[in-house]
Amino acid sequence: MKKLYQGFLVAVMLMAMNGTILAADASYTIQLMTPETALKAASAGLKECRALGYQVAVAIVDRTGQTQVVLRDRFAGMHTIEAATNKAWTAVSFKTNTSQFAENTQSGKESSGIRNIPKVLAIGGGMMIEVGGVLFGAIGVSGAPNGTADDKCAKAAIASIMEDLEL
Repeated sequence: MKKLYQGFLVAVMLMAMNGTILAADASYTIQLMTPETALKAASAGLKECRALGYQVAVAIVDRTGQTQVVLRDRFAGMHTIEAATNKAWTAVSFKTNTSQFAENTQSGKESSGIRNIPKVLAIGGGMMIEVGGVLFGAIGVSGAPNGTADDKCAKAAIASIMEDLEL
């Protein structure tokens, strides 16, 4: 009887372990920036662009593309909020910085049609926020004279939070 009970106990434990393994395969955990971290990055990007003489909007999205923070400098154009948000969304959605995305999707290239998806913006200024192999989200900057200048402000923003996000 004792052996039967032990066998039953082992079988129950194996089923429980199997259920745990199945549950682990059915879900996952992600890391997101806090609103304070996103705001810190956006503020640093805005500050960098101001120092360079540019009036811009800066948007931060989380890894799912949801907007966390948008800052628009007082003289930035009305289009800059949407453009910054779309640059950030594009970077996180396609897991590539938008300067590279713009090059990869030029007219005549195999992937050029992807530019027709709503919210996709293929111009510099959108960069992934990735630390230690973890994608936290993306930043979009819009309003500087070109994508290269927008990228410079985005890089400053990311640099301002790197230590905060390192694991």
